[in-house]
Amino acid sequence: MTKTKEDILRIIDEAGVRYIRLCFTDILGKIKGMSITRAEIEQVLEEGQGFDGSSVEGFARIEESDLMAMPDPVTFRIIPWEIAGEKVAIMFCDIQNPDGTPYEGDPRWALKRNLARLVDNGWTFYIGPEIEYFYFEDSKDTRILDQAGYFDYESVDIGTRVRKETVRALEQMEIPVECSHHEVAPSQHEIDLKYQEALVMADFAQLYKFVVKEVAMDNDLYATFMPKPIFAENGSGMHCHMSLFNKSKNLFFDPKGEYNLSKIGRQFTAGILRHVKEFTLVNNQWVNSYKRLVPGYEAPVYITWGRRNRSSMVRVPMYRQGKEQATRIELRSPDPAANPYLAFACMLSAGLKGIEESYQLPEPVEENIFHMTDEQKQGVNIDVLPNSLENAVNEFEKSELVRETLGEHIFEKLIANKRIEWDRYRIHVSQFETDKYLPML
Repeated sequence: MTKTKEDILRIIDEAGVRYIRLCFTDILGKIKGMSITRAEIEQVLEEGQGFDGSSVEGFARIEESDLMAMPDPVTFRIIPWEIAGEKVAIMFCDIQNPDGTPYEGDPRWALKRNLARLVDNGWTFYIGPEIEYFYFEDSKDTRILDQAGYFDYESVDIGTRVRKETVRALEQMEIPVECSHHEVAPSQHEIDLKYQEALVMADFAQLYKFVVKEVAMDNDLYATFMPKPIFAENGSGMHCHMSLFNKSKNLFFDPKGEYNLSKIGRQFTAGILRHVKEFTLVNNQWVNSYKRLVPGYEAPVYITWGRRNRSSMVRVPMYRQGKEQATRIELRSPDPAANPYLAFACMLSAGLKGIEESYQLPEPVEENIFHMTDEQKQGVNIDVLPNSLENAVNEFEKSELVRETLGEHIFEKLIANKRIEWDRYRIHVSQFETDKYLPML
């Protein structure tokens, strides 16, 4: 729902809001921001709030550090709990240069710039992520809180109660929730947001992570979106359901198309499959992400698509009569520690490339790929995702598509940051090495 400046001022005064958090996102997906008072908000809505961007990851160099945070009124939400005894609101901002032009290091701008490619056709890109996470007692201990599994339900379980409280908080912030449930691993949970336009959903994904963590902390728990926190248990994913619409028409649906998937839907899917290795660094940006992307733990590593096959990286859910609007594709490789603005931009760009260049969609693979031999996989030309952060950076660095999608600034900054992370990981001596090699060497 669109809100005007006058709407925001009225809501603030009626609710007794004292502080407003102005938020934005760095290139790694972390929320940054500052708080202003009620007395300042009217001027900030008109002129923006200046800040020094030189210490924000991926933002400005010291010699060009002055930036402006311009609030987007549509993102205004009141946080449904008091902070230090005060009511607080939150707004996302677009980052601008002092002359008012968009700042090229702003991930939100990167997504908006790619979405602008759809305007001439009158298209809308919808996305619905399934964001998984774990509850632990604190940030230093991964002892599990339950022995539950997929869809298990115990009303007395602390995780279930905190998840319910989180859903209630999200709904109070006008963030529609479709369902919530326990996930496959112990202490693992999922709350599914109702699909939205991509920019709205990227903002919602950031608020989702903020709310999940804050509600957990209020209950003396720690919530983490770390992709693989527990050895030998499933990691956390962020399966992304995507579709293109022209007003009310789902462009992915064709009643006469094979699999009820339209030509545009097949080409979009082919674009994802062809380019996903290039933007795996965005979908899975941490060293730990590649502990999840291994065979045998539900996370897909094989670049294939199917309908019922959950070992494939892309799934096209089976069509149900009368549910044409629900026709979509599901990309299963991203994890919840990704930057949603950059991830959604890359998914859209790869899909549009498939449409623009009329990519052919290969045949689906419906067998369980985890059970196939190497010879069988080679026989149907099954490729795999990068298996480490280093290999993901190498694939990313070669991609002109991703460079154009993210812009030169974010592209280069992300490479530099991730090479540093890989080098630090590479020289670290782990407990595994000490336990294995110290007694024998």
